[in-house]
Amino acid sequence: MADDEVADAVPAIGLDIGGTKIVAALVDRDGAILVERRVETPVDGERRTAELIALVDGLCKEHDLHTTTVGVGAAGLVDLDGVVRYAPNLDWRDYPLRRLLESELGLPVRVENDAAAAAWGEYVVGAGRDAAGGALMLTVGTGVGGGLVTEGRLARGAHGLAAEFGHIIIAEGGPRCPCGNRGCLEALSSGTAIGRAAREAVAARTLPEGSVLYDVDDLSGTDVTVAAQAGDAGAHAVLTEAGRWLGVGIASLVNSLDPEVVIVGGGVIDAGALLLEPATEAYHERLVAREHRSVPPVVAASLGDHAGVIGAALLGAGARS
Repeated sequence: MADDEVADAVPAIGLDIGGTKIVAALVDRDGAILVERRVETPVDGERRTAELIALVDGLCKEHDLHTTTVGVGAAGLVDLDGVVRYAPNLDWRDYPLRRLLESELGLPVRVENDAAAAAWGEYVVGAGRDAAGGALMLTVGTGVGGGLVTEGRLARGAHGLAAEFGHIIIAEGGPRCPCGNRGCLEALSSGTAIGRAAREAVAARTLPEGSVLYDVDDLSGTDVTVAAQAGDAGAHAVLTEAGRWLGVGIASLVNSLDPEVVIVGGGVIDAGALLLEPATEAYHERLVAREHRSVPPVVAASLGDHAGVIGAALLGAGARS
């Protein structure tokens, strides 16, 4: 076996850091997860970094890995040097995560935004694997993240901060977004936005009489999805509106970036057609020159909540990046 074949055969380690959990996985070159570990995300930043180091060390020792690569997907703004500039749900500000991990681990480390890592995973081994013309991904969960692959590479921008698609403004003066602006895509179509819209509708008594949402305290996006799937008309209306705004955002992005495919992932995708059908309809209505162009399809992500950790590992290994 040649040296490069030996290197290819060594699995990479991926880390996906969220606000509530950290997922660590050993991933082979085909994107298959060989082993996975999940732990709660420590609140304190230094303890969080120590946990990342412990997870990597543990995987290396358990599987007798003397050399490997590490890819990290972190929720927040990550620059080209692997510095977490701003993580809204963590306490990292201008935090040199890549440098700290490389110093402690003695391994090559690549740090990217978590949604960008998920986009890479879907592009390489998921729903976008046949999209030679590029893939755009939206992760719709508590917030809305994004990633873009074009010409076979992850789009990173001049400073590494590209593809914050959740913060394109689609309704000036709309609901306030956690970022501080009003009318962002995230403020209108995320799981958080769905829950807020449902609570507002309940307070205003604008839902159909008999809707089960009137009987649920502190409504969440998940509550709305479950009720809509059970046939509740009020919940269905809330999801339809969120899907419509998602479609408006998709149209703006496709008009600007012309990907081959649009992939939608994240927890909200559990709503399935209840969200994607109104999104696709609104997107088609707003796509420039639809009758005279190839229309990129909107498809559901295929890797589920493993997209981030798989993509991070493949980015760390330099797979097609």
